[in-house]
Amino acid sequence: MILFEEAIQIINNQDCIPSSETIEMRKSTSRILSSDLFSDMNMPPFDKSAVDGYACKRVNLLNELEVTGIIAAGSTSEKEIGEKQCIKIMTGAPIPKGADCVIMVEETEIIRDNHIRFTGTKTNDNICFLGEDVKKDALVLKKGTLIRPQEIAVIASVGAYQVSVFRQPTIGIISTGDELVEPENIPSASQIRNSNAWQLVAQAEQAGCITNYYGIAKDNKADTKAKIELSMSQNNITLLTGGVSMGDFDYVPEILHESGIEILFKSIAVQPGRPTLFGKKEDRFVFGLPGNPVSSFVQFELLVKQLIYKLSGRINKPEFTPVIAGDSFKRKNISRKAFIPANFYKGQIFPVSYHGSAHIHAYTSANALVMMEIGQLEIKEGEWANVRFL
Repeated sequence: MILFEEAIQIINNQDCIPSSETIEMRKSTSRILSSDLFSDMNMPPFDKSAVDGYACKRVNLLNELEVTGIIAAGSTSEKEIGEKQCIKIMTGAPIPKGADCVIMVEETEIIRDNHIRFTGTKTNDNICFLGEDVKKDALVLKKGTLIRPQEIAVIASVGAYQVSVFRQPTIGIISTGDELVEPENIPSASQIRNSNAWQLVAQAEQAGCITNYYGIAKDNKADTKAKIELSMSQNNITLLTGGVSMGDFDYVPEILHESGIEILFKSIAVQPGRPTLFGKKEDRFVFGLPGNPVSSFVQFELLVKQLIYKLSGRINKPEFTPVIAGDSFKRKNISRKAFIPANFYKGQIFPVSYHGSAHIHAYTSANALVMMEIGQLEIKEGEWANVRFL
């Protein structure tokens, strides 16, 4: 049995060189940039008005101003502002020559035809200056950035209609055990529905992977081995759920050894998820996750995602964050590091009702995991807790 920190280090030490591809900008949401992105122009590309109002000279604010024209967004004017003159201007329109501020239309009054007066006492410039947001050739997005809608806006603004992104990792998922039936079937007295596989499919796809499901492996070596070897040949990562502990029908470690897969660890001092296995063969990886749904869920979040992000080239990885406990967290078994479902609410973290590693329903009301160290019996209300947001 190894420590959780050792397991993370083993995963981080794996050589993962993600490949890239070029795709349309509109299809790049939730993908990872595979190269730095630079601006092809200054932004704004010209001095522009930040408000609807009148462009004028600041020294003339106390004077009656003659309105000599109008500039709409998307148009320009060759007129130059003279003394005691202004030009009506719309938000986003270029600032005319001679103007050094824009007075808001709400702070003016019309006193006669084509003449206005400033009714305020002072004004901001109300000008967005050339290049004040981004200079030409400036780095706007780093390699490894997750592309969200706000990144799409930046990508579009620099004209990158074709985007270089890392390829999505492929994950093969296999459940093991004769006691399992698929969700569309009604279980017999000795059976349960296969929830783990579909949970893992959803987690993998949410993490940006392409998933392949290979069904339920029967409790015999031949079927289990065939599915494992097929998945290993077709995917970057293979996930197995069940079959990795010490039962008479838990063939997975033996099969992996026979298939030439190096087992890097097979037991971690954590709760839930102690019998979690990790192995590799060349550039392909395999996780053997426990059969309990909470165990497989938690270890996917903590360990499998760590490898997915390496394979994805992603730089913004999830971390543990210190948060004040809004109520006490207690446990009885302190021999392993624990990860406990919790709810982050109004800046504090609270426990949720949780009955153990089969109680996946608890996670429907949880949005975080609280970590308790080996030997730690309690986190008291008001103390700091290390939290991983889900």
